[in-house]
This record gives sequence, structure tokens and C-alpha cells, in this order.
Amino acid sequence: MPLEPGRKRTPDELNFDVVGLARILGRRLSGRDELQVRLWQNELRPTHTRQCGVHTLAEPELLEQTAAEALAWLAERAPAGYEFVRTDAVELRPVLDLTAPVVAVDAVIELAATTLPAARLAAAHVRRTGSGWYAGNAVCNWSGPHETEAAAVAVVQAARDELVEQLRAAGREDLADTAPRWPDVPVS
Repeated sequence: MPLEPGRKRTPDELNFDVVGLARILGRRLSGRDELQVRLWQNELRPTHTRQCGVHTLAEPELLEQTAAEALAWLAERAPAGYEFVRTDAVELRPVLDLTAPVVAVDAVIELAATTLPAARLAAAHVRRTGSGWYAGNAVCNWSGPHETEAAAVAVVQAARDELVEQLRAAGREDLADTAPRWPDVPVS
């Protein structure tokens, strides 16, 4: 697709972002590799403000290779039932294979292709804030505050049980039957 300065990163900018994401998530580089990343940073992301979608490297091959290694590193660390996919960004997507050993609730919801009232809370994770335990996603809390982690997890599990019933009512036995392979409610 054609580049869109200001809207879509160049392949070099995206490769640099993949390397950066892996570093943020804990990938350690040797001193030499760390220096190379700094050099790419100076060339692609100078400290002053510049528009994205216009920066390229003279010799991008090493960055392409490093980004491929970083994406492989990320893939090894994807949560059960999910995979990292590189499009015009790096996305964490549910694996849509119903025969997989672990089937993410998000995959079931996506494959159902219908409105399921329990879906949002059934796919939630639990996290602690200063005022208690909440069930939600990275942006919104859908249930809480709860006194304990177990209480918040119980709310999500109840929504998952309700989701199974809603799937059966919608005639999607194939999706409902994956419930024993859903991962535990994520807690952070």
C-alpha cells in the first residue's frame, strides 16, 4: 500500500517499533546491539518532533533481521490462546483455531459473530487498583470494586458460565464446548 506520511509508518519505522516493543516487554540486547538500536533511533526517531511515515534507512537489512528476531521473541511470549501478528502494526490477536489446546474467550466471541450480552465481562481480566479489585480491560472497568481478587474472578467466571449458555441458545455448541479449554481468568 502507498505510504501515508503522518498516518502510516514506513517499513523501517515499523521495524524499529517492533524492536522497541520487544525491549519494553523485557527483551535484552547485547551492548553492541543496544548501540545499534540507538543509532537507528537517531536516524528514525530524532528527539525533536517529526512526522511519522517519512523516515527510512539507507541500509534497512539489519533492522529487518533484528525486527524479525524481535517478533519471534514476542511470539514465544504470547499468552495462551493468542498470537502476535504483524500487519501495519504488531497486534495481539486470539488464535481462531477451535482445536487448539487453549482457546481464548476472545476467539470464541469473535467466531460467534453475534451479540452475546455476557461477552464483554466474560473476556475481562482482573486487576487491583487503590480502591479494590476490578474486572475489565486495559481501558475500562466493567465490574467492581470487589473486596478480594477471588470475588472479582468469580464475577468473570459467572459471566463465562452465562456466555456458555448464550452460545448454546444461539446454536453454537461447537463454541460452547471449548469452555473447558478456556484459560484461567487473567489477574494482574
